[in-house]
Amino acid sequence: MSSEQMAAIFMFGLLLAMVIGGIHLAFALIFIGIVFGLIYQGLAILPMAMLQIFDVMESEILIAVPLFVFMGTLLEKTGIAEKVYQSLYELFGPVRGGLAIATIVTCTIFAACTGVIAATVTTMTLLAIPSMLKRKYDKGLATGVVCAGGSLGILIPPSVMLVMYGPMANLSVAKLFAAALFPGLLLSALYLAYIIIRSWLLPETAPAISPEERPPINLKLFKNTAFYMLPAAFLIVAVLGSILGGVASPTEASGVGAFCALILALIYRKLTFAYLKEAAHSTLIVTSMVFFIIFGAGIFNVVFLYLGGGTLIKDTLIGLPLGRWFVLAIMMTLLFIGGFFISWQGLLYILVPIFLPVVDALGFNQLWFALLVCVNLQMSFLTPPFAYAIFFVKGASPPEITTLDIYRGVIPFVILQIVGLVLCVLFPEIILWLPRVTLGGT
Repeated sequence: MSSEQMAAIFMFGLLLAMVIGGIHLAFALIFIGIVFGLIYQGLAILPMAMLQIFDVMESEILIAVPLFVFMGTLLEKTGIAEKVYQSLYELFGPVRGGLAIATIVTCTIFAACTGVIAATVTTMTLLAIPSMLKRKYDKGLATGVVCAGGSLGILIPPSVMLVMYGPMANLSVAKLFAAALFPGLLLSALYLAYIIIRSWLLPETAPAISPEERPPINLKLFKNTAFYMLPAAFLIVAVLGSILGGVASPTEASGVGAFCALILALIYRKLTFAYLKEAAHSTLIVTSMVFFIIFGAGIFNVVFLYLGGGTLIKDTLIGLPLGRWFVLAIMMTLLFIGGFFISWQGLLYILVPIFLPVVDALGFNQLWFALLVCVNLQMSFLTPPFAYAIFFVKGASPPEITTLDIYRGVIPFVILQIVGLVLCVLFPEIILWLPRVTLGGT
């Protein structure tokens, strides 16, 4: 190992230490990249850093990031999620685990309307957790359901993660959207199966609502449920339908989605200046954070690859025994462990570009590998200490919910996410079938 490669490995160690120490990932990446660049490349690193900024700002596909974030933030204000949850609450409430089932179904529907998780997790924490606690649900189950269900928004399209992955790996975002749909629905189905089985084996942890609260199950209830789901269905068709149908690119569809969210807010009489200002402010914060991480990771990777770190990791991985499936397992394990300490944006832009040449060398399908990465990175929302979903749930939960309750509740859902990842590895058509049928090729 050369001295430059040792410096590259030291860069990774220093990055991990800075992030654990509380320094924001974007600033840690920029600092380490600039310092090591000045040491080994001199002043040439400065124009390289400027080029990274220009590349981010000139990317057409990344325009979809603020638009999808704006769409999700605005939808949170319309109250659509509340109406969908209330109708499903009445429909599933009379069965064991019905409130948890209604929560997962609502989260799945809302995930297909927005590309971020903050709005979904916060909204469902306020709606679902008090309802479940009132009916004596296990605190761990109640919080775990919201954490896992709310995190589906980062995988089910239109996902900001997929929008960011596409240009980085030179993959079609439209194909990534198509490939992500079934893995997202698979995870949702696994969550529902777990809730149903647990509620029947341990009925005291997820009881049905009392007979006095149960509405009559009749045609009117089904009509009301369908009616409240119409706005969400309208948005899903407008965004995903236009992409999968080849009518619009993801960037164009994000504009359509943002406009439709404005229309829905107008219909629900929530289109006020205060809501628009708040949505714009939230969009600015999230987008700025994402873009800073992207070009910070770009500077970091330029220097890391210049020092030979990419070659070192590639040669090490390819040289591992037991064949290419063992190498894939190692890459997935590194991403999973990294999710405990670094945000998904950092892992996406630091580790994945290093893994891509290895994937090519081993002959794996890049689209298939991309979705394995995204399913894997979804676990980072539930794995402490750096788990966004847990932070959101703890911040919006009633005071009787402790952090330990949430940690205990997310463990079964992390295991289910691992099961979903393994199923996607064993059955690649879960990922590859839809993009091949709708968009012609993978």
